[in-house]
Amino acid sequence: MGTVTDSPAVWASHLRKRYKRRTAVDGVSFTVGRGEVLGLLGPNGAGKTSVIKMMLGLVRPDAGEVMLLGRPHTDPRSRERVGYLPELFRYQPWLSADEVLRLHVRLAGVTIGDRDRRETLSLVGLADRAADRVGGFSKGMQQRLGLAVALVARPDLVVLDEPTSALDPLGRADVRDLLLSLKDRGVAVLLNSHLIGEVERVCDRVMILDHGRVAASGTLAELLGRRSLRLTLSEVGAEAAAVLSPFTAEDGVYTVAMPADVPTLVADLVGRGVRVHAVEPARMSLEERLLEVLREKS
Repeated sequence: MGTVTDSPAVWASHLRKRYKRRTAVDGVSFTVGRGEVLGLLGPNGAGKTSVIKMMLGLVRPDAGEVMLLGRPHTDPRSRERVGYLPELFRYQPWLSADEVLRLHVRLAGVTIGDRDRRETLSLVGLADRAADRVGGFSKGMQQRLGLAVALVARPDLVVLDEPTSALDPLGRADVRDLLLSLKDRGVAVLLNSHLIGEVERVCDRVMILDHGRVAASGTLAELLGRRSLRLTLSEVGAEAAAVLSPFTAEDGVYTVAMPADVPTLVADLVGRGVRVHAVEPARMSLEERLLEVLREKS
């Protein structure tokens, strides 16, 4: 596995977990590289939260191994640089937002100053609510506070379980920007979300779980295929036939693997008398791929 600093942020091998007669996780293996965002997808009951809890030492696996930031997940030091936002969270309603951060910093055993706490609250859009009691927060504001709790100790790995479920569209956009900024700083992120569009926008790789097993995994390019170009054309004469020979055609819509120089292709077609009505990049969406994988496995 190498040294602590050059190891993946997460290395998990053949994780298994049963709850009485039900197998929740069955042989799941994956890695999350430093500075990488891995999206975790799957239907309810697929085992996503169980994987996260085993990874963080909240649930004991029946089999398998996990390394966090180069250390066994059973070693308390492995979690010193990990931030976590659980799907179900609750904060003491009598505490202010800043007091909640103070409490979690103390529980983590790290030293974080007043300025860093203020900056973290500002990062999640709560700068002007630091002194307000959490009991008066909406669920969306409490979720923002949960993100602050996950980030306040400047972690090297952030694990987010449905981090945008209570947020409005603006809040979701803020979280997207936040995840991209974490990635730019070299922070690894494991993101579990039902919002497939969010995953597609920010993740480097995706792992799809179904019935406790890995149904598919890879980069978006590997899962969705190469991007293609779709052109809606008319008045296609013999002169343009050679140019269009690599294309597949159906009802006036021509599709080809994305060329390197789209403007030159369009200009060439127009010069040959072709009328170009639309030029659109195309690729299977992540939602379409997810449904395809789940139907194949059902």
